[in-house]
Amino acid sequence: MKLRNLWRRPAPWLVLFALAAPLAAVQPAAAQHQHEAGAHALQLDNGKKWTTDAPLRQGMDAIRDAVAADHQAIHTNKETAAQYKALAEKVDGQIAYIVESCKLPPEADAQLHVILADIIAGADLMEGIDQASRREGAVKVVGALETYPQYFDHPTWRALE
Repeated sequence: MKLRNLWRRPAPWLVLFALAAPLAAVQPAAAQHQHEAGAHALQLDNGKKWTTDAPLRQGMDAIRDAVAADHQAIHTNKETAAQYKALAEKVDGQIAYIVESCKLPPEADAQLHVILADIIAGADLMEGIDQASRREGAVKVVGALETYPQYFDHPTWRALE
């Protein structure tokens, strides 16, 4: 993450870090190393999707709707730098809302952080200096949006078209 982005959008990253730190402290060394290497895999809750709460569903729906509104322009490589920036700002606003408002059990929250980290990283890339990195960021967010309903129970979720 670029330093300028950390200072501009500290809340989601700091909150994610603060919430993840206690979990990391109790992980065995091998598991911690695996997580740091990016090998942390999402898991279901004993074979079931994790429960969600209203703020999480509202925030994820808003992110999905924002991406859906620009999806065609992104897909056809016609999204402008200004449009990517505006989309990233919408995504960041919803991430902040989710982090502040969502109250999941610790295990579900830890799983959610994996998805939110991808969305945040994608939003950062959407503000990149070139079209390729901006598009890569949008693709990263879309991937996280496609993964989310596979692990979280969100009955009204609509897939991107």
